Amino acid sequence: MPRQPLTITGGQILSGDGPPAPGAIRCERDRIVAVGDLSAQDGDRTLDAKGKIVMPGIIDLGVFEIDKPAFHFGGITRAALMPDQPPPLDYPARVRFAASYGKPDFWVHPIAAATRGLKGEELPELALMQEAGARAVSSGRQWIADSGTMFRVLQYAAMLGLPFISHAEDAGLAGDAVATQGEIATRQGLPSAPSEAETLAIMRDLTLAEIAGAHLHIRQVTTKGGLDLVRKAKARGVNVTCGVTPAHFMLSDVATAGFLTFTRLSPPLRSEDDRKAVREALADGTIDVVASGHDPRGPEDKRLPFADAAPGMAGAETLLPLTLSLVRDGVIDMARMAQLLCVNPARILGVEAGRLVEGYEADIAVIDADRPWIVDSDRMAAQAGNTPFDKQPVQGRAIALFKGGMEIED
Repeated sequence: MPRQPLTITGGQILSGDGPPAPGAIRCERDRIVAVGDLSAQDGDRTLDAKGKIVMPGIIDLGVFEIDKPAFHFGGITRAALMPDQPPPLDYPARVRFAASYGKPDFWVHPIAAATRGLKGEELPELALMQEAGARAVSSGRQWIADSGTMFRVLQYAAMLGLPFISHAEDAGLAGDAVATQGEIATRQGLPSAPSEAETLAIMRDLTLAEIAGAHLHIRQVTTKGGLDLVRKAKARGVNVTCGVTPAHFMLSDVATAGFLTFTRLSPPLRSEDDRKAVREALADGTIDVVASGHDPRGPEDKRLPFADAAPGMAGAETLLPLTLSLVRDGVIDMARMAQLLCVNPARILGVEAGRLVEGYEADIAVIDADRPWIVDSDRMAAQAGNTPFDKQPVQGRAIALFKGGMEIED
């Protein structure tokens, strides 16, 4: 039986092309057919948004686990899956399976492994993985230390028109560090590395990407030095984009005091000056994407000494409210929020989503930007509640979510 058309009325439409404006949106099958001053037609399913924000479904660029209840809670309708899976996404069949996982109410965009087994040596069949559904190429949690291998991967990705998603951390300098070099790490006796481990990696990768003519997306840039390099590269026309997670604009290394392993992240939390630099880069457009870095980890990975605990956080549920905190603090406006969470991730991945415009997929979130709630690691929808924001009050929640015009009810 054909699905009834859907019309959402009475909302503030945050289309991705400007600030919220009063209006309605109408969808037929899985596509948006009209946006603006319109009314429901006979036979339409209708939803009165009652003045709430109607925005594109969030596209989470670079997650490590497909965790649909957590994504749906967070207003996320698509996620780009990192290649660090058991086994890695380094064969077309694995990519094809990942691309089908989650449908019909959630779409996964696999990111192909840049090297076999993510070992930084042998190149896989990227073209076949692209045909199987890969939307990008990545070294995963690792940095490809061999510049010759990295250059060949970038050339291959450029030829295919695939962005390369890098982990900006010089492994030789970072070693086994779990913290950023500085007063906090010294006081706690934690193995640490200078923040220049990030800037050195960015400097090399930018140079190679510029020579190869590749699109380089640095998944997380967390230091002032790294952001300055990206800013200057953009100014001279290098095809580079970058992202960050809320942890690095909300927290500094002070949050690791007490050896709280929920704050054990990769890259590690930085200095307060770096945190402020991240917020400035969000305001001035240097940073293109805010992503959750969703990586749920159970007690077996987190109830360990800080240096032995696995890095990562469950971020899908807190992505929207923490990004909204930037709006409330006057760092960005709502239009910029839509760019960071929806428009830019869709553009990088090359998918017709992330904006509320005619012809695009009807991935829609209705959000109450002011709804208060408290983050509770024991009650999260995620597979594990390893959040550094445990017990923190936040504001903002998705109150209705549609994937391809179909309402998602968890």
